[in-house]
Amino acid sequence: MGYTLHYYDLVLSAIGASLVLGALIGYATAVSFLAAIVGFGGVAIALITHALFINGPVDDTEDLTEEVALEEVPQVLSPMETGPET
Repeated sequence: MGYTLHYYDLVLSAIGASLVLGALIGYATAVSFLAAIVGFGGVAIALITHALFINGPVDDTEDLTEEVALEEVPQVLSPMETGPET
């Protein structure tokens, strides 16, 4: 079974590439380093926003409405200890 690139693999690559491109443009051209990093940082923020809010990591919006019982939450993630049942 071979590895295939998925959407989030491409998003992570594009975030890194935009920041590297900003650094290279800041070094190699007359554009100030700070302006290039801020500009391409904005591109990275736009990619992150799209990946989280527009094309979110859920299969269906109904996945967001399902409640999880306290017993189903792994103990590592639960800040509350379950007390004795009365």
